[in-house]
Amino acid sequence: MPVAQRGLQRCLRLGAHGRVQHRFHSSAPSPTASPLSVAKLLATPADDGERQVYGFVRSIRKQKTRAFAAIGDGSSLEPLQALLTPAQAESLTTGAAVHLTGQWTASPAKATQASELHVNAVDLLGASDAATYPLQKKFQTVEYLRTLPHLRARLPANALLLRLRSHAIAHLTTFFAAREFTQTHPPILTSSDCEGAGEVFGISTAAESPSDAFASATGGEAAAAAGSAAVPFFRTPKYLTVSSQLHLEALAQAVGGVWTLSPTFRAERSDTARHLSEFYMLEAEATFVSSLDAVMDLAEDMIRSVTRGLNDSTIGEEVLRGQRREGEEGIDLEGRWKGILEGPWPRITYTQAIDALVASGETFEHVPVWGAGLQAEHERFLAREVGKGGPVFVTKYPAEIKPFYMLPSSFPGDGEDRQTVDCFDLLLPDVCEVAGGSLREHSLEPLQAAMRKHGVAEEGMEWYTDLRRWGSVPHGGFGVGFDRLLAYLGGVGNIREVVAFPRWVGRCEC
Repeated sequence: MPVAQRGLQRCLRLGAHGRVQHRFHSSAPSPTASPLSVAKLLATPADDGERQVYGFVRSIRKQKTRAFAAIGDGSSLEPLQALLTPAQAESLTTGAAVHLTGQWTASPAKATQASELHVNAVDLLGASDAATYPLQKKFQTVEYLRTLPHLRARLPANALLLRLRSHAIAHLTTFFAAREFTQTHPPILTSSDCEGAGEVFGISTAAESPSDAFASATGGEAAAAAGSAAVPFFRTPKYLTVSSQLHLEALAQAVGGVWTLSPTFRAERSDTARHLSEFYMLEAEATFVSSLDAVMDLAEDMIRSVTRGLNDSTIGEEVLRGQRREGEEGIDLEGRWKGILEGPWPRITYTQAIDALVASGETFEHVPVWGAGLQAEHERFLAREVGKGGPVFVTKYPAEIKPFYMLPSSFPGDGEDRQTVDCFDLLLPDVCEVAGGSLREHSLEPLQAAMRKHGVAEEGMEWYTDLRRWGSVPHGGFGVGFDRLLAYLGGVGNIREVVAFPRWVGRCEC
C-alpha cells in the first residue's frame, strides 16, 4: 500500500498486568531488530533500517503536521531525535516512558544530529503529568535538584556522573586484579573508631531507643519492644564504620594485597562542598612493605591509571563536553587530567610544607605552626605552589596529630628533635586532601605503647593487637575519598553531585 494511503490507527491494548498501553502503528510488519540503547543507536550510521529504542521523553515539540521528541535513556549525554506524526505524539509529554519503533534515517543537512528515528509505532509505557513533573526543561539549580534525589539522576548531566562512577569502579577492579590484590567486603558495623576522632554513629535497635515516631507508628508493639530495652542487641556498643583499615590489615595477612570500595560514615557537622556523612572510601592494604614510597607509588599509579582510562574513553569525551557546556566556571578539566597524568608527583615532608607556608609571606587565617594539622587553605597553597596545579604528597606528619597505628619514622635523639610517623596525605587542587596512607606499626609492644599514649583502650581491640602476636609482617596501605576523586575528575564543584543519594548534617532526603 502506498505510504500516502496508509491509515494510522490508534489501538488500546492491555498489558500483562492490566496496564493500558497506547500503540500507534502503520501497516509495517513487526520489528525484528533488538532494541538498542540511545548511545548505540546514535553511533549507528543511518541505513533506513528498522530500529527499536526504549527511553524517556526529555522534551517534545508539537507542530501542526509533525512532532519532534528528544528521547534519552541515560546511556548518552545527547538525546535521540524522534520524528512523529501529531497522532503519535498526542499522548506524549515530558518525562513519559516510551518504546519507539521506526526507520533510522539521515537527518536534513542543517540538523544537529546526523540521524533521526522516523517513528512507525509508539508504546506509551509510563505516562507523565507534564503539569506536575518536577524536572522541567527550564534551568534548575543544583540546590533544588538535591531535594529530588530520586529523580535528578534522570537529567543527562547527573546520569553521566553515574556512568562516570561505574566506569571508574570497573577500571579500579581491573587495576587491582592485574596486581593480584583481592577485593574484599569488610564489615559496616564495627566495635572501634580506628581514626580516634570520635565522629562515629552509634547503632541501636528501635527497641533499645524507641523514638516518638516509632512508638506512634507501631502502637502497642513499640511499648512491648521498649520493655526489652535492657537487653541490647550486641553485648557492647557498636558503630557504623569510619574506615575499613583495621579489618583490611587482618585480611591482608591472610591473602596478601587486599582492597575494598565500601561505604564509610562520619558524624561530622561540616556543611561544606567536601564533606558528607555517608561516603565511599577506596582502601588498599599491602603486606611485606617496608617503604612509604612503595605505598605512595601504588596510590599514584592507581589514580593515574583511572584518569588515563577516563581520558581514553567515550565517557571521558562526554565528561569534557558536558563540563564545557554545563560545568562550573573556572574549572580547567583537561588541565586537571593533564596534571594527574604527568609525573612523578612531588613529595615533600610535613616539615618542609610548614617551612614553605611560613616563608611564603601569605596571610593565612590559620597561622601554620609545626605540630598543628594543615588546614584547607594550607593544602590549597601547597597544591598550587608545590604541585604546580597538580597532585602533591605531604609525608611524615607529627605523631601526636595522627592515629595510633602509624609506624614511627623518627624519634627525638636520632637526628630529629620531633617525633614523626611514616604517613602521607595526597593533596589535589581545589578539593585538598583526597587520600591518606601510612606504614603500620607491626610490632606488639610499640603498638600497645602508642595506644596508651593516644588514649585508645586495648579492651575491645584485642583482636587487632592479636595480629601482632602471631606472624606479624611489615605492611602499609592507604584510603582514597572516592567521591572527592570523582568530583575532581568530573569537574564538579560539590561532592554532593557525584553521590546519588547524598547525606550530610541535617539532610537525609530518602
